Amino acid sequence: MNIAMTEDTASNLKKVLLMGLDNSGKTSIVLCLMGVKNLSSFSSLNPTRGVKINKFQALGSEFSIWDFGGQEQFRDGYLNDFQTHIKGTKKFIYVLDIQDWKRYDISLEFLGRILDRLRKHKTTIEFSIFLHKYDIDLDLKDSKFDESVISDLIRNIKKLIPYGFAYHIYKTSIYTVFQKLAI
Repeated sequence: MNIAMTEDTASNLKKVLLMGLDNSGKTSIVLCLMGVKNLSSFSSLNPTRGVKINKFQALGSEFSIWDFGGQEQFRDGYLNDFQTHIKGTKKFIYVLDIQDWKRYDISLEFLGRILDRLRKHKTTIEFSIFLHKYDIDLDLKDSKFDESVISDLIRNIKKLIPYGFAYHIYKTSIYTVFQKLAI
């Protein structure tokens, strides 16, 4: 989806892009940012196909949140049209589902490709990585998943980050009261 914004419209909006693999929780994060607290809204979500733009007002500002569906069939298209998508962006959030450890390599590869595009376009967008679904009921007893896995994941993310690139990594939860903890 290619959406152009006029200069007048763009100056009044805080444009935020959310990317990550499918089922990483991007749409749930958007709902939380919009102030949705109805649990049924979260249980009936369908996968985002393409790009869904959500505009709303909060904290005295107008936001335009671009939720990119993370299915494999869309990812190359986003990257091929990356310069158009990032135009006017104030914040970029990459969402990684930490409970989907079988797809860490795929998610890190996509993140690396995004970082490469940001570096090539010399953008100064505020960049965050959300280690999402980091929840109090997370089963760390699984022999394939424990805190050392998260530490390794964070180390691998940091290896992808270009020298001098400003970013933040947060642990975030799926619960409706959105919370992010700085790492």
